[in-house]
Amino acid sequence: MRRQDFYYDLPEELIAQEPLPQRTGSRLLVLNGVNGDIQHSQFNDLTDWLEPNDLLVFNNTRVIPARLYGVKQTGGRVEILIERFLEGGSALAHVRASKSSKPGTAILITPDETSDATEFSVRVEGRREALFELVVESGSWPEILKTFGHIPLPPYIERSDNAKDRERYQTIFAQRDGAVAAPTAGLHFDAHLLEAIRSQGVKTAEVTLHVGSGTFQPVRAEDITDHHMHSEWLEVNEDVVAAVQRCRECKGRVVAVGTTAVRSLETAARGGMLKTFSGDSDIFLYPGQPFNVVDAMVTNFHLPESTLIMLVAAFAGHENTMAAYKQAVDQRYRFFSYGDAMLVTANPDSRSGG
Repeated sequence: MRRQDFYYDLPEELIAQEPLPQRTGSRLLVLNGVNGDIQHSQFNDLTDWLEPNDLLVFNNTRVIPARLYGVKQTGGRVEILIERFLEGGSALAHVRASKSSKPGTAILITPDETSDATEFSVRVEGRREALFELVVESGSWPEILKTFGHIPLPPYIERSDNAKDRERYQTIFAQRDGAVAAPTAGLHFDAHLLEAIRSQGVKTAEVTLHVGSGTFQPVRAEDITDHHMHSEWLEVNEDVVAAVQRCRECKGRVVAVGTTAVRSLETAARGGMLKTFSGDSDIFLYPGQPFNVVDAMVTNFHLPESTLIMLVAAFAGHENTMAAYKQAVDQRYRFFSYGDAMLVTANPDSRSGG
């Protein structure tokens, strides 16, 4: 298929710039992947769409304050976005500056993009393709992020982060530091809704996928099969494998909360059977790719021509997905990270061997 097959017109005013007052206050579009039927609901009514013995699988990654500002010793200003930390204490990061930063360049970390006051410094150790390896010269990474780090809001949110984002751009079940973007489908859940879900006999499990900034990387290839997917670290442990097995035995559905949970489970089941997995994955799920584990997913609305809308189309069917997006635009749903959500069930053609 071609990249343009996943384009849709989106008025700019439908891109949510702020979270709603309540996490569960979003709308919920329910798409039946079997027949394309679309229904409209509210997220706090999610329990109406779940059944006893279903298994909700969450991503428990935690967003770190990964955006930093700095000043080179030459005076040039720098913006740093940490992508991941490496064994040994260095970090891989995107570094934006008027001139490329050479190995040995010292960067003094500042509170914001205008200040010259500094307490910490890092040094450019080298480069790994598009990323720079940075090492701390004074202070430590935890100190730097805690003192000067900013929540790395997505590029389509056209404002600076604020104190509210520290809490709202984080799921309530976030535990493991490492993401630079939130698993946004999980942002809709609060403690009250989770309690209601569990009280009706729905089980829960947690995977970890540290979402990288590559999640916003556009698809530039005309033929989507030529696109090279970015890598992200994930873990599916024995508890998750056992929970999925029990769900199958009880005739429940595996409901992935977010495309990151989908990618985690399907990575761990690439051989056809779900197994434990820990490591990097560059899995790219597009129409024609089979799904071995997931029966339904909760997901936000995604950018036109992105790998994430391609994943949803692979799962629910291309025609069904694009029709749902058109209706969401017509019904004035809120889009992207702080926007509304979908509950999608699988199209038979997405099943393994289908």
